[in-house]
Amino acid sequence: MAASLRTRSRWRIVSLAPSVTSILVELGARRDLVAVTRWCREVADVRGLPVFGDCWATDTAGLARLRPTLIIGSVPYQAETLTKLLEYPAPFVATNPRTLADIFSEIHMLGALIGRPTAAMRLASRMQREFDRVGRAARRAANRPRVYAEAWPHPRISSPPWVAELVALAGGMMVVTPGRKVSDTEVRRARPEVIVLAWAAAGNRSRPGSALKNPAWGSVPAVRTGRVFVVPDYLLNTPGPPLAGGLQVLLHLLHPELRTRHTRR
Repeated sequence: MAASLRTRSRWRIVSLAPSVTSILVELGARRDLVAVTRWCREVADVRGLPVFGDCWATDTAGLARLRPTLIIGSVPYQAETLTKLLEYPAPFVATNPRTLADIFSEIHMLGALIGRPTAAMRLASRMQREFDRVGRAARRAANRPRVYAEAWPHPRISSPPWVAELVALAGGMMVVTPGRKVSDTEVRRARPEVIVLAWAAAGNRSRPGSALKNPAWGSVPAVRTGRVFVVPDYLLNTPGPPLAGGLQVLLHLLHPELRTRHTRR
């Protein structure tokens, strides 16, 4: 099957992950997409394409009618949905990036898979240059604030590992273990100076009041100084090209004093 994947000149791709969609569009494969997940609207221009669910729940019968030749999904998944996707007679690729290195590997993997390795190299290089540029700017900051970034409030879940890496690049320090359930007590004891709320699938509708009015966090420095910020979900929770924009936002939130000196080159 690997040989056929490499030599196919045109695909009919179903993307059930916004990160995958964002990467494929950046690779120039927009015309190969025949359907996307409903979570893709903010990460890429997918107007006019049929919209489905994801690997947790989707209309697999409807997908089959589109005659896809490649289906790509990501976590989280539900076993029943995944079983139905695997029953369809087309290659199914599942992704589960955790770190920035994983994301770059996924870009190269997808580029090789659809016959666009050069485009993948260009995309990875462009993202790395942006990361390096922000990292250089952050090194001019006088301090490294302690940061708690949150991906979900009930149960409370800290942002994934790649967000912790972005926080470090932006001149901060994640003070809880990323990508796991955390308690109010853990966050209070960690004493973050900045709290970033980027709740999955919530767009920019995270509620700062959930932190500012939390009686357990009255002594938390970020709450006392009002440094609780909402970042649009897709900028931090899409492990792909949107992270470059998320990193820029983090830099400005953690180090507003650099805003006037840090310009795009």
